[in-house]
Amino acid sequence: MRKCAVGGQAVMEGVMMKSDEGIAMAVRRADGKIVTSYKKQRSKAQKGTFWGLPIVRGCVAFVESLSTGIKTTTDSANMYGEDMFADEEPTKFKKWLAKAFGKNIEDVVIGVAFVLGIALAIGLFLFLPQLISSLIFGEGKSLWRSLVEGVLRVGIYIGYLFACSSIKEMKRLFMYHGAEHKTIACYEAEDELTPENAMKHTRLHPRCGTNYLFLVMAISILVLTCIDVVMQYVLNFNIENNVLAFLFRFGIRIIFLPLIAGISYEVLRGAAKHDNWFTKIVRAPGMGLQLITTKEPTADMIEVAMAAFYIAMGERSCEYYNSKLNESEAEPEQGTEAEKDSDAEQVSAEVKE
Repeated sequence: MRKCAVGGQAVMEGVMMKSDEGIAMAVRRADGKIVTSYKKQRSKAQKGTFWGLPIVRGCVAFVESLSTGIKTTTDSANMYGEDMFADEEPTKFKKWLAKAFGKNIEDVVIGVAFVLGIALAIGLFLFLPQLISSLIFGEGKSLWRSLVEGVLRVGIYIGYLFACSSIKEMKRLFMYHGAEHKTIACYEAEDELTPENAMKHTRLHPRCGTNYLFLVMAISILVLTCIDVVMQYVLNFNIENNVLAFLFRFGIRIIFLPLIAGISYEVLRGAAKHDNWFTKIVRAPGMGLQLITTKEPTADMIEVAMAAFYIAMGERSCEYYNSKLNESEAEPEQGTEAEKDSDAEQVSAEVKE
């Protein structure tokens, strides 16, 4: 079995595939046509650099996945034909934001969405579990408080996934997520890449972001409990004011979040590379949660995933791809040759279903 150097995620009515060199997207519009795009983009976590060191690369991947996810969601909506900024006269406030930050309205909105997304995640998965456990056990010395907080964090994450799966639009997103996994599984099994072949493969994948996020939740229990034990029982550190004690513990959780993300990334990589009883145990909870975050796709959804996959892999000459897509290169942007080389390559194509 060959390993695929491409990862991805579902977007609005389509799939994003990310390789070492760039990001490809394919979206099926309401008229049945597939629109694709490609943008050159390399991760900062390159081998041989500080950002590519173990643990550090996991922090980089965590931040990049968040920012890329928000940007591709906006791009997919525009590709689908729902440009949220088209035919809209910017308000004075929006114009002020654009002028203050020196960016256009779309970039400002994406930046605000990124910050709000981070704030929501921290509030839901860090602040809320800590608040509930503190209300139960107080702010004194308590090992159970840390353990219950961690269990609550995992429980909230699972409940969040179930809540998302009950939304109609999210169900279609999860179906495209399944299409992405089946496409990669078909490639790794060295089968001919066709929707019919891909449909036979599993929609669960060991390197899925669902696995990663579960590991972040699970490993946070171990790391944060150990920190609390050291602070309370080894260093005998104690703050009498309950509010200050709560805020101090919350600050510790924020500070150590990058470390937890980095460790989780390394565990995920190791578990995906090997197939033994231990790695199967490590992967099992995340694979189980993929039964929620992925759904069985239709053949036309897999066709969209394959369009993105071929572009990400640079295999536009594949027989199946050429039989489906009439590729047309976008006009290059104006600029110097150096600028053109560094600018993102834009590729678009349309397919009649």
